[in-house]
Amino acid sequence: MLIKISVHELKETLNKILSVVDKKNTRLILNFIQIQASGNKIEMTATDLEVSAKVTANCIVEKPGVFCVNAKNIFDIVKELPEKELTIELPEGSNNLKLTCGSINFTLLIYTSEEFPHLQFGTNANEFKLNTFQILEMINKTSHAISNDETRLFLSGIYLQEIEGKLRAVATDGFRLSLVETELSNNKIEALINGIIIPKKGVAELKKIAESYPDQMIGISVDESFIYLNANNTYLLAIRLIAKEYLKYQAIIPKKTNNHADIDKNSFLNAVRRIKIMANERSNGVKLIMKEGEMTVAANHPSLGDAFEKFPINYSGKEFEIGFNAKFLMDILSIFGDEDIRMEFNNELSPAVIRSTKNQNYLCIVMPLKL
Repeated sequence: MLIKISVHELKETLNKILSVVDKKNTRLILNFIQIQASGNKIEMTATDLEVSAKVTANCIVEKPGVFCVNAKNIFDIVKELPEKELTIELPEGSNNLKLTCGSINFTLLIYTSEEFPHLQFGTNANEFKLNTFQILEMINKTSHAISNDETRLFLSGIYLQEIEGKLRAVATDGFRLSLVETELSNNKIEALINGIIIPKKGVAELKKIAESYPDQMIGISVDESFIYLNANNTYLLAIRLIAKEYLKYQAIIPKKTNNHADIDKNSFLNAVRRIKIMANERSNGVKLIMKEGEMTVAANHPSLGDAFEKFPINYSGKEFEIGFNAKFLMDILSIFGDEDIRMEFNNELSPAVIRSTKNQNYLCIVMPLKL
């Protein structure tokens, strides 16, 4: 095999797939990427058998070929090379790959591709398309609520479900919940009606493919075990779904709330960020005290002192106190733009609902703390 490719192109391609490789995997071949060159393209594939990625880049192919090389090793080399043309050569019958960039020379040991897993990157079932803006919105507005509890596998991802012709994304860790809806290009997709769970690592790779193709349509298909994504036939993903039933999240969302307050998001976020300094490290707890026209954010640290901050809000109910984890509030408030948010609640023990006063496709639920 003999190819020529720009260092910049190769670096960008490797960067897209390197995070798929599981460096702790005991199966040696999964620490490698498969590189195949033919026509005027180089195709790189990586997998940990849970998430797989295939990326295609332009190059000059003088002799086609295919081999496997250690992923981290080749990336560490390429990222240190000058932005010039790189020659990659694998002499026939040899297992020594030669990299030449000007006066710089490396020789790498390679594996044949025979041991590399055979991977699938698409199906004809359950096909639909999403704009990358929609994908990023769903991830950015829900991923903070994904559970880190390894014993509750069904919560360690984002749940996608078709509801009344719209695609709904949900994430919850049992203490907070985020839900966002977006339009579907076509509806009545069986896999989505039943619902699927995309694991956390898959969500990270999904975000990467969306960021690589701003404001473009991504082809998506789903079978019993995987979700597949295709961006212009140059960046493909296969993500194994979590084979569990998701939490009955609808039961967490209050059907009715008796009180609400309209609050300037920036005032609220800045107050929580400041007052959190005096919160107890274990609970991160801050207290919200609401009375007509005003909110107070307060915290008390048993060994450091206390703090409070007042600011105006649009609220006309009875005086009310409720405690929350300050980090959870900050995660939620950071998602909203420069707009008013509406906080809805029943009492100091029931979940609070936070949503935009303008955009109704997104809501958050946060459980209160006893302070």
